[in-house]
Amino acid sequence: MTFTSKSVTVDTLPQSNDPTAAARKRDHIELAFRSQVESGTLDNRFFYEPVLAAHPEKGSLKKFLFLGKTMTAPVWVSSMTGGTEHANTINHNLARACKEFGMGMGLGSCRPLLYSNDSLADFNVRPLIGDDLPLFANLGIAQLEELIDKGELYRVQDLLSKLQADGLIIHINPLQEWLQPEGDRFKRPPLETIQRVLEKTEAPVIVKEVGQGMGYESLKALMQLPLAAIDFAANGGTNFSRLEMLRGDAQKAATYEPLAYVGHSAEEMVILANQLLLELGNAAQCRQFIISGGVQHFLDGYYLINKIQAPAIYGQASAFLRHARGSYEALQEYVAAQVEGLELANAFLKIKPV
Repeated sequence: MTFTSKSVTVDTLPQSNDPTAAARKRDHIELAFRSQVESGTLDNRFFYEPVLAAHPEKGSLKKFLFLGKTMTAPVWVSSMTGGTEHANTINHNLARACKEFGMGMGLGSCRPLLYSNDSLADFNVRPLIGDDLPLFANLGIAQLEELIDKGELYRVQDLLSKLQADGLIIHINPLQEWLQPEGDRFKRPPLETIQRVLEKTEAPVIVKEVGQGMGYESLKALMQLPLAAIDFAANGGTNFSRLEMLRGDAQKAATYEPLAYVGHSAEEMVILANQLLLELGNAAQCRQFIISGGVQHFLDGYYLINKIQAPAIYGQASAFLRHARGSYEALQEYVAAQVEGLELANAFLKIKPV
């Protein structure tokens, strides 16, 4: 059989309907060996179910009620910065992101506003976040103890009013205060101060630690109070005790450094909370949680809020802070990616039982 060759011009060659196919295949070949996942690095927290859902549509997260308001993303912008020169940019960027993506926000320490309005503009973000999402002010237990001793607890309500805040976060930080060069000393157990605030303040109250979490007995005591929520602020994220050691005297830092490694992880606190919900039954008045501390990304958050047996969202601080100090667009891009990750997780991942 004789074959007759024909000259064929480029114009007569069949054209692919995927103009990126060749480049993509080259990338696949070049990157294949770099894309190997070692067995020890697999994330074993989930069942991956690829056949049960289509790709999620953008905006597919279901709205839900938390802290009395309707949210879209189960994400809490954890309290970060107070009276610094960057606070205005950071807080305003974060509030814009909360509005756009349906998240809640806790302000950094509002101590400067108790006696002055000089820095009010840095904290005044209600016009940006809007009225439909939760916004909480924040004071330390030491400041509240001082206000009680002075008979000035009315300043808390004044603070909430000027910020148009939905409630108050009380942060508990005995180790941070002890290690801070300018630190305060508590005269009474924080539980007593919290109870007094609850008696005298009608606004919702959230209680949080500052980076080391809390154990069984503390969590049990707080869950029996009429709190709006408990914010774990577990060990694994920004540890303010360690931060203060880095600021302070080197000898003191060397002496107390072991304290930086004391605490509880977010996952351990989820287990404790689940245990206490069963043990306390109806005695558990607080049944909402913000799971924070070491939550690095959307997969951590998705896992933890599905593992706890109560209404919960997850909080992040440093991850937001890294993207909130400059243009809003940088923060917007970061949050959009995290929300898309949550949408994918909802579609294709199921939590493995213990």
